[in-house]
Amino acid sequence: MQGVDGVQSLGFAAPKARATGRAARVLMLACALGGAVALGGCGYDGTHIRGHVLDEKTVSQVRVGASAEQVLVVMGTPSTTSTVGGDAWYYISQRTERTLAFMQPRVTDQRVFAVYFGKGKRVERIANYGIEDGRVVDFITRTTPTAGAESSFIRNMLTNLMRFS
Repeated sequence: MQGVDGVQSLGFAAPKARATGRAARVLMLACALGGAVALGGCGYDGTHIRGHVLDEKTVSQVRVGASAEQVLVVMGTPSTTSTVGGDAWYYISQRTERTLAFMQPRVTDQRVFAVYFGKGKRVERIANYGIEDGRVVDFITRTTPTAGAESSFIRNMLTNLMRFS
């Protein structure tokens, strides 16, 4: 028996329209499922807390006149210490949030608990700074911006060539 397209058939006609319709539905379902899985990764609870998170009980134990050793026992090792103009310990914490996984995180809260020491390594003053009190501390890049113009490789090369002439 000769088929419509010139191919020998076995006596029964294959339901082409039904097969292609079913294949199209399966393909559409697979695409929809793949898209749902891909977009499912975008929903992201991106709340991160970094640094030295302190509670009120711990903060209340640090008093003016306490020794540095007492502060170290109560608070632990500071996040950083001052290097210029006196002796101070800083305990820094930061909360960042992002709504989508591929978005940049946004700083929503930052706390800097500062303990300033005077003579004899005794606590002279205590301060608790928030994000509203100053600049955001950058935990990620670990770089400090410097004042002045940045020079490039080409500019340095041209400057050195001018010295020889």
